[in-house]
Amino acid sequence: MIYALFGNPVAQSLSPLMHNAALKEMGIPGIYVPFCVRNLPLAVQGLRGLDIQGVSVTIPFKTEIMDYLNDVDDEALRIGAVNTVVNRDGRLTGHNTDWRGLIRSMKEKTEIKGKTVVILGAGGTARAALYGVVKEGGHPVIINRTRGKARALAQDWECPYESLKNVGKIKADILINTTPVGMFPREAESPVAGNALKNFPWVVDVIYNPFKTKLLKDAEKAGCRTLSGLDMFVYQGAEQIRLWTDKEPPRALMRQAVLDHLAFGEKESL
Repeated sequence: MIYALFGNPVAQSLSPLMHNAALKEMGIPGIYVPFCVRNLPLAVQGLRGLDIQGVSVTIPFKTEIMDYLNDVDDEALRIGAVNTVVNRDGRLTGHNTDWRGLIRSMKEKTEIKGKTVVILGAGGTARAALYGVVKEGGHPVIINRTRGKARALAQDWECPYESLKNVGKIKADILINTTPVGMFPREAESPVAGNALKNFPWVVDVIYNPFKTKLLKDAEKAGCRTLSGLDMFVYQGAEQIRLWTDKEPPRALMRQAVLDHLAFGEKESL
């Protein structure tokens, strides 16, 4: 069996490491392969032609891929983004496990209901965060570098929005970064200046590589509590495997495989 990652770029992704460790532990005769996709319609044709059983979808295709699927489940349809594709005899169905991974990891640390949650970004992961926050009874605020994109997303969800340049004027209970700013190999960057973070008791980054981004380091210096994207990454990946195989994945092993790799990387850079 073949499972795959569709994205561009994909070299930085630890999904192959995590998913292959899980497949081996589960005794499933299969392999998970990353593909740097340059033409999405042709890639989806290849998915069917090669009988790839399941696909993880990452930046920048989470919204676009919906146009090439046979079905999209209700949650992914409302979110407007797909990060998981299941292939059943050539019929492709889109799902979204990002929101489940994010909300599960957040609820292990803090309450969401009744909280004001600033969501930084306007892409597929931001949409998943919006869905989860609203579903849990939180009050989202969209912030994006491009004000027009923030406005369009906020109108769809009937929530407030603001430009990124005004983030320092906003006070909220939680800030979630859903942008790729700070991701390997751009670890020196942060989407929010350190002096603006004091307005957020909790700062969450969906990025897991590096484990502690510059945003999270700056947030800790500002006295915030922080949450890395590691557990979101593991939880959403575990849900993907469950959708593909109808079997329960070894979440603890998946988390440890990623954590060991990240820890080794930190040692190598010292």
